[in-house]
Amino acid sequence: MNRLFNIQSVIKKQVGWSNSRSFHSTSPNFMFEKILIANRGEIACRVMETCQKMGIKTVAIHSDVDKNAKHVQLADEAICVGPAPTSESYLNIEAIIEAIKMTGAQAVHPGYGFLSENAKFVKELEKIGVTFIGPGSYAMHALGDKIESKRIAKEAGVSVVPGFIGEVDGIDHVIKIANDIGYPVMVKASAGGGGKGMRICRNDEDVKIGFRLSKQEAKSSFGDDRMLIEKYIEHGRHIEIQILSDGDNALYFPERECSIQRRNQKVIEEAPSSFITPEVRERMGKEAAALANKVGYKSAGTVEFLVDSERNHYFLEMNTRLQVEHPITEEITKQDLVEHMIRVAYGEKLKIKQEDLKIHGWAMESRVYAEDPYRNFLPSIGRIKKYIRPSGTGVRIDGGIFEGAEISTYYDPLISKLITYGEDRKTAITRMKRALDEYFIEGVNHNVPFLRDVMENKDFMEGDINTSFIPQEYPEGFKGYNFTPKQIQSLSIAGVLLRFIEQHKSLTNSSNSNRTSSVSPDIVYIAKVGNVSSPLQFVPSEDGSNNKFFAQFLNEEGDAIKDSDVTVELVDSTPQFMKLKIGSSIHRFQIHKKGITSFTIQYHGTKIPVTVLSPEEDSLSKYMPVKKSVDNSNSLLSPMPGTVLSFAVKPGDKVVVGQELCIVEAMKMQNVLRAPRDCEIKSITVKPGQVVAVDEVLVEFK
Repeated sequence: MNRLFNIQSVIKKQVGWSNSRSFHSTSPNFMFEKILIANRGEIACRVMETCQKMGIKTVAIHSDVDKNAKHVQLADEAICVGPAPTSESYLNIEAIIEAIKMTGAQAVHPGYGFLSENAKFVKELEKIGVTFIGPGSYAMHALGDKIESKRIAKEAGVSVVPGFIGEVDGIDHVIKIANDIGYPVMVKASAGGGGKGMRICRNDEDVKIGFRLSKQEAKSSFGDDRMLIEKYIEHGRHIEIQILSDGDNALYFPERECSIQRRNQKVIEEAPSSFITPEVRERMGKEAAALANKVGYKSAGTVEFLVDSERNHYFLEMNTRLQVEHPITEEITKQDLVEHMIRVAYGEKLKIKQEDLKIHGWAMESRVYAEDPYRNFLPSIGRIKKYIRPSGTGVRIDGGIFEGAEISTYYDPLISKLITYGEDRKTAITRMKRALDEYFIEGVNHNVPFLRDVMENKDFMEGDINTSFIPQEYPEGFKGYNFTPKQIQSLSIAGVLLRFIEQHKSLTNSSNSNRTSSVSPDIVYIAKVGNVSSPLQFVPSEDGSNNKFFAQFLNEEGDAIKDSDVTVELVDSTPQFMKLKIGSSIHRFQIHKKGITSFTIQYHGTKIPVTVLSPEEDSLSKYMPVKKSVDNSNSLLSPMPGTVLSFAVKPGDKVVVGQELCIVEAMKMQNVLRAPRDCEIKSITVKPGQVVAVDEVLVEFK
């Protein structure tokens, strides 16, 4: 065994619940004294928060590249369990068992992913008398394994998705079953989760590729490459039921709607669902509880269903662990699921009853990822250079990132889970919009622009969603927010005001009431937003305030455009944010780049360049040289940072458009890169196993 153990003392930091959390806790006289969290990132931090609230000491494990991670800083003790690859650290059972022995931890919370549904790990803990905060090894195997859980569900009378209940044996077997079931089908890992090891297949060729890639992902992420196959239900809703059981009595919570997905991985979730009726909720809940009771389930778990347009529900699988999206259930029920898991694991019986689990308000969760939504959500790596989290009423953030943290290729690119709560769905969405507008992330690409765009999507706002939402609403991929003419005007105003701020540093935020210097912006500027040029004149307010202006848009002749005048008030300004009151509405802008005449402004989640010129500067700008674009048409570039796994071609091969060229792995996802056109392979510039950067040349064409 590669012994990299290094116990390091960590200063204990008390981390309280955010202002939207109101969970009640009464610590018992006897409880675990120390819990090891066998995970990393935001979920490790989340579990530690509850442990600290309950007065329980915590032990963090980490890989060598995670030695300065947030979860390490929050823990009372931390131990390195191996190098960066998950198979040598977070999936290294032997190393984790040794860490438990070294620290004297009495229990282990696995979080989600990694070893959270690994029955072998549970058995190893049972051997040394350490409590696993989750179900026993039998229930985990029976319900955590997708193949076995389908058998049990069918025996229990639960409606299941049509498919082959068993492990598929090789590609020929898969193709035969797929044709028997009828396309489209889903090929998925029996031990999978989090969107990994899953592929939708619509023909035999899809099955051949999907089976191979999903099998590789499953082996890499879960150490288990067994595969199953089932019918893929088009345009269904992904609805799940949280259950909680003490071994004798299983309770079900109100449902979560998880239909907004990319690459079969959830991106936006909410609770409850606007589609599910009380009658359907009760039927699904009772089936979920009955399934748990059948195997004596003891802990928190989630039963996942597909629901069709007629509200018929079909059992998909059960996740025998804490779910990523558990916070939204906590928000609408005011229950701390992690605390319940710990108490049940300690041997306590549930104090709550089914009638206590009522719906209180509405909660929504956006998963903020380091990925590029403009490039099909490909992962992004790098250092978080600037990080400002939103706050305020009804806002909660579960995160494991801090300013200066590194997003690497080794782990899931989740930055945080942004949760908003309100008395109804409309309020939860409104608060989510504001929170996304105030979430400042610099250093890596991220999906905040996409999340913000969804919040204003008409179908989403009406609750008309399904698992095909993203390909339906963004068939050509996400292109950014589609600004209206009025919003272009608001950006123009913001750009002109930024130029004033840069030129007149005395124009600061509204809290400075002792400013005496005067700014006279009674001058015309030309604001260029995209391909729209707007001549704009600012006139100071009559009361002499440096924060209030009268803005007037002009035509090409310099005359005022009728009804285009608007009052503007600078409500607040910092180096990263500017809040303006334009007319009667509040507008929030993020400032990501500042020059004398050019700015990059983020508005409604999307960054856009804004140039502000005087008429003289504008007349001279046409003489500025234009940077020529680089021609990469004869090369295949890596669309993401990652590791090259294999090549399917060699120099001299003639290929056709769409043919597989190579596979690049990033964040444990296998990505097939294909020929962009019919051509001949001139050269291959990298080798399998080589780590490549984004836009690095992989293949050259003749």
